[in-house]
Amino acid sequence: MFKQIDYVMIGVSNMEQSVEFYKNILGMPLKYKTNEWTEFQTGATTLALHISKPRTASTPAQREIIAGTSTIGFNVTDLNKTYRDLKARNVRFVMEPKMREEEGIKLAVCLDPDGLEISISETVKQPMRAEAPVS
Repeated sequence: MFKQIDYVMIGVSNMEQSVEFYKNILGMPLKYKTNEWTEFQTGATTLALHISKPRTASTPAQREIIAGTSTIGFNVTDLNKTYRDLKARNVRFVMEPKMREEEGIKLAVCLDPDGLEISISETVKQPMRAEAPVS
C-alpha cells in the first residue's frame, strides 16, 4: 500500500531563519516558499517547513528518542568534510562524527535553528542484517 515517503514536515518558529539554514547552510534546493509553508526537493521526498509555535521551557529540545516524535537524517559521501564545512558555518553539533560499526556507518548529529536533531551519516560498509531479506 505505502511504498515511499512523499514529504517530511518540520515545525519551525521563524520561517526566514529556517529557510536560510536549510537552503544556504545545508544547500537544499528550494521548491516552493510562502510565509507559512516552504518545500525543499531532497530526492524522492520533499522536506517541508511549517510555521509553528516556538519551543518553550516546558517543551525542551529532544536529547533522547521519545515515542511519537521523529528526527530527520541525511546520507553524505564524506562525513568528515561535511562536518568541517558545517562547523565553519557555525552549525551546532550535539555529536561529532563517530563510527557505528554495528550499523556500518559514521554518524554526526547537528541542530537546526529550533533545536531539531539532524543525523548526518556516511555509509562505510554494509550493516549486518538482523533477519533474512524479504523476497
